[in-house]
Amino acid sequence: MLRDSLRSVRIVLASGSPRRQQFFRDLDVDFEIRVREVDEVYPPELAGAQIPEFLCRLKADAFADLAPDELLVTSDTIVWHKGRALGKPDGFDDALRILTKLQGDTHEVITSVCFKTTRGMDVITETTRVTFNPLDQASLRYYLEHYRPYDKAGAYGIQDWIGLVGVARIEGSYANVMGMPVDRVFQYLKSFRP
Repeated sequence: MLRDSLRSVRIVLASGSPRRQQFFRDLDVDFEIRVREVDEVYPPELAGAQIPEFLCRLKADAFADLAPDELLVTSDTIVWHKGRALGKPDGFDDALRILTKLQGDTHEVITSVCFKTTRGMDVITETTRVTFNPLDQASLRYYLEHYRPYDKAGAYGIQDWIGLVGVARIEGSYANVMGMPVDRVFQYLKSFRP
């Protein structure tokens, strides 16, 4: 469906994330992957949605050389819990510390997606609330040892075992918790005019 309307557009996905790449394959659009290293540091005064919005724009700014027919897509996801951003863990111990904080509580998964062309930039942001059941340390250790979610914000993947046994409730986009609000991206691409 999108492939026909975007025939004259070259979509560039600036993400090394296998999940985001799969989302674009599932949308059935032609795209290429182009990743540039960016130091993902944000000003300390930013909070909540301001953080992924800043970071996805920062990632887009690394591409000053877009062609007129290119549409660049960057994205960033954070887990926001009790006034703090929880990023990707540094290893097992850090992941266990993060997951322990999230047990029996609600946090927000906030994703911003930036669409950049030579004419300008648009950003969409989606917030999903996720509530965890209380899980004991043995369950958390089992998850970390078997699924190794060290590349995921908040140290978990909702599509993994922990999402099946640990998530009590989700309010908002499930795909957003996996790293991209695909429904919103679809609507943006559907209405995009080169």
